[in-house]
Amino acid sequence: MPLEWSGSSPELLLALDRASAEPLRCQLERQVRDAIRCGRLRVGERLPSSRELARTLGISRGLIQECYAQLQAEGYLATRTGSATRVAAGAAPPAPAAPAPPAPEPARLIADFRPGVPDLGSFPMADWLWAVREAGRAIPTAALDYGDPAGATPLREVLAGYLRRVRAAAAEPDRIVVCSGHAQGLVLAFGALARAGVRTVAYEDPGGPRSTEAAAAWAGLDAVPVPVDEDGVDVRALAATGARAVVVTPAHQWPTGVVMAPRRRLELIAWAADRDAVIIEDDYDAEFRYDREPVGALQGLAADRVVSIGTVSKSLAPALRLGWLLAPPSLAAAILEHKLLSDRGSPALDQLALARLIESGRYDRHLRRMRPVYAARRAALLAALAEHAPGVRLTGLDAGFHAVAHLGLPGGEAALVAAARARGVGLHGMSMCRADGGDTPVQLVLGFGNTGERAVRAGIAAVGDLLAPR
Repeated sequence: MPLEWSGSSPELLLALDRASAEPLRCQLERQVRDAIRCGRLRVGERLPSSRELARTLGISRGLIQECYAQLQAEGYLATRTGSATRVAAGAAPPAPAAPAPPAPEPARLIADFRPGVPDLGSFPMADWLWAVREAGRAIPTAALDYGDPAGATPLREVLAGYLRRVRAAAAEPDRIVVCSGHAQGLVLAFGALARAGVRTVAYEDPGGPRSTEAAAAWAGLDAVPVPVDEDGVDVRALAATGARAVVVTPAHQWPTGVVMAPRRRLELIAWAADRDAVIIEDDYDAEFRYDREPVGALQGLAADRVVSIGTVSKSLAPALRLGWLLAPPSLAAAILEHKLLSDRGSPALDQLALARLIESGRYDRHLRRMRPVYAARRAALLAALAEHAPGVRLTGLDAGFHAVAHLGLPGGEAALVAAARARGVGLHGMSMCRADGGDTPVQLVLGFGNTGERAVRAGIAAVGDLLAPR
């Protein structure tokens, strides 16, 4: 598709050699002709006006008009009164063969129980645009320069207050580094740990083996799985690995939904103190809870041993790519240096917009609005399973927007997922969360964050007989 320019004339790179024996007009004609022949200028593309090109090249407008007229006579250009000069059809070389047409899109699913995705349709667009306008209106000129790689000061101050108030964290602005989400936060933390001499990092199993192992490999670390039970990560098993760092999700374990027991939290902190180790807390899903009291961040109990990573990917939308690390003093400088080297800092205007969203109360208002929405979807999931697959047991429903379905099925997970897909329902198995990729016992991670109540009911009704124990 040719470039379209609105209003101002497009630019065109041409170089005239005034010391050459070749006349300027001939140079101009040759360069435009060559640009069309080699495909730099495509059929239908607009050329600069004769007046603008003459001004740019420092030559007379009449010379440009003569060049355009000659190239039009040769069939390279097409002009029409009152319209721009464009590359004529057939003047450029034939386009390369078109690639094979993409495979047809799969049929639209009745329901996709993909976990980890919030309700994208409920993103508070009006509030976000308001926050962007407010941030843009108030931003000082100096803030448009290369800023502090740790992040915009207003956002770090607002986040520190928010984390103290809502997550009971020991948060100060100078301990916060703004990042582009959990993935970068994990990479920054692992890089700092490697620099501090750590060689092995542990992670929960089931958990996020692929992303954790990839980030660890990037930092030159070995990653080892540690089992999770009904109280959280198994600290005895952790101690046996020899790791000096561990990634945990204590507020709502991914994906089992277990809340780390108070006793287990103290054991984990004691392990970190005894081994001179670091706990990396993925503080996700804490905003959405239903049947239990809120649980504070683990970082608030051991600020000198915990790196806490938070994002707005679940509370707002993953596309914002905004998160933060709350770092202990021993790692703060190294994390900041890695951030500086990786991208010089996250986009300033988006940071200031998030700060305005939070301090205005609109962020809290959005969370309050979404809690009953997710609670209603959770209720719809429970009711649909009770009706269509009453033998299925659900766990992990106290918070967040996913649950684990325990299926007493003799067949494999892959066959179940494929059969459901054939009926227009997206199911996602626990194997993706297990370090060994195993599919036994057969369990599903059912996300309902981006699946409405009607779709939840219709999806479970379509696959109920596949889920029911036999």
